[in-house]
Amino acid sequence: MRTWIALAATLVLWASAFAGIRVGLKGYSPAHLALFRFSVASVVLGIYASRAHFRLPRWRDVPRFALTGLIGISLYNLALNSGEVAVSAGVSSLLIASAPIWVALLSIALGERLTALGWGGVCTSFAGVAMIAAGEGGGIHLSAAALLLAAAALFSAIYIVMQKQLLQTYNALEVTTYSIWAGTIFLLPFGIGLGRVIHTAPVGATLAIVYLGIFPAAIAFTAWAYALSHGPVNRISSFLYLVPVLALVIAWFWLGEVPRMLSLLGGVVALGGVVIVNVLGKTTGPKVITTAPAKA
Repeated sequence: MRTWIALAATLVLWASAFAGIRVGLKGYSPAHLALFRFSVASVVLGIYASRAHFRLPRWRDVPRFALTGLIGISLYNLALNSGEVAVSAGVSSLLIASAPIWVALLSIALGERLTALGWGGVCTSFAGVAMIAAGEGGGIHLSAAALLLAAAALFSAIYIVMQKQLLQTYNALEVTTYSIWAGTIFLLPFGIGLGRVIHTAPVGATLAIVYLGIFPAAIAFTAWAYALSHGPVNRISSFLYLVPVLALVIAWFWLGEVPRMLSLLGGVVALGGVVIVNVLGKTTGPKVITTAPAKA
């Protein structure tokens, strides 16, 4: 029962983050939002780590954690926040949900092969992403913001593949915590003027970022780690495809955002490609993580 409660909390909190980012952007730049959010998350995880007695990373693993944090936290969130400046929360979640396609392509280098159906799923998903980008760009040209979100999905995929290696030595919570700490450090150069912005920004935007740091970041990642450690990985991970659906509903009620029909259709096509790759497109071989969370 606790596993399912933790999983449900993760899905709702991660889905709410897309709308929360849109609110935070009303008073903060994408870089300031990322730094403020993960500074809050780092403090919360630091308090938890002091009580949970985390293992310290081995010195030879420190560069790997640093690179994982740079790609999966710093670059991912800078691209995500920048993309959400112009793209609605629900559509952003649909684009991020294409991450498993990138994971599938990256995993080929690790020994996993795709069937003909798998490659068909990859092409289908990319077609869906192109439809979303066109929908958000006004129907003819591709939206630069949507392409930034596609880049964020790629960063997320690289993060998942790098996580796989670290998870062979550390538990999920340790990997998440050290990655977030490293990513926050790389975001520090963007902190110039953040203190002044905090004093002048709308209260609602500031509270939204504090919420993002505590709940979708620190608590949701902790709940995800708990659920993942108490249930089958493939079964638990499959529920993550509900995140874009929940994100669309939350953005509708919280922000009143209604995505364009072409973007919604592209999201359905992209998710269909993801399902084809993960269910029908893999051959037997070394086990590779090919399900990436649509996190925000």
